[in-house]
Amino acid sequence: MSAAKKAIRKESNRTGALNPSHTSAPSSGSLPKGKGGKSRSGKGRSTSGTRRKGGATARPAQDPIQRARDLVVEACHTLSALGYLAGIGGNVALRIDHRMAVTPSAADYFSMKPEDICILDLHSLEALSGQRSPSVESGLHAAFFQNRSDIVASVHTHQPLASAMALLDQFIPLLEQEEVDALGDRVPVVAYGPSGTGMLVRAFRKSVSPSRNGYLLRNHGVICGASTMEGAIQNVRILEKAAARYLESGIRDNAGRGRIANPALLDEVLESLRPYKSARIQAGSA
Repeated sequence: MSAAKKAIRKESNRTGALNPSHTSAPSSGSLPKGKGGKSRSGKGRSTSGTRRKGGATARPAQDPIQRARDLVVEACHTLSALGYLAGIGGNVALRIDHRMAVTPSAADYFSMKPEDICILDLHSLEALSGQRSPSVESGLHAAFFQNRSDIVASVHTHQPLASAMALLDQFIPLLEQEEVDALGDRVPVVAYGPSGTGMLVRAFRKSVSPSRNGYLLRNHGVICGASTMEGAIQNVRILEKAAARYLESGIRDNAGRGRIANPALLDEVLESLRPYKSARIQAGSA
């Protein structure tokens, strides 16, 4: 099984991506104690969980911070295996109530660990926990979360084809129903701002629309959001598929007008686009 397919399978088989209803403070899961540290409901009863009918014990809720860190790391591994994150380029963020988990600056995504993920205040961007400096694009993700209460996961990539469209300053029209359902009526181009600057954050904030979940950052890359991490990854893939279709259409149009003199090169280029034209992450992919 290829690394990309393993990553897709791992991401798809998760029990469910984090969403706002899962971000409340974790329950201790223990029964109240009486004198001497014993539970009020019986001597010597374990306090590690709440007993259900039939004798089953419910596990305490997972710490939302740890779960967010785990999800961000898994997303980075998946996106790297798919070729959408390369080296230290791109970043990922996840909303946790009034906070967000974000990838660190200048980090290799294949070797990233949960403890590397930074936790920031969503509004002030103050670092609350984490061993490393947060991504310089933290403000970009925060702007997405602040302007869209339904967005929980935000992914910024330098993926090949959609980033090429950003360099061309060309918006991507969305024609297939899957694309419209996931991303909106089109993928607009955000005005240029240098990476990691307030200028880029302000330009993006002005462009954020309640009906569009994907954006091209002029001369830079892509940012997509969704209500779950799996959904954000899927939107990145759907956007790359739409970019592949748009580029293929333009190439075939030029070929039909006799502007491409080398048929072998044409076939080679069109074949290179083929892997990007499949967007769906399928559970249980082998």
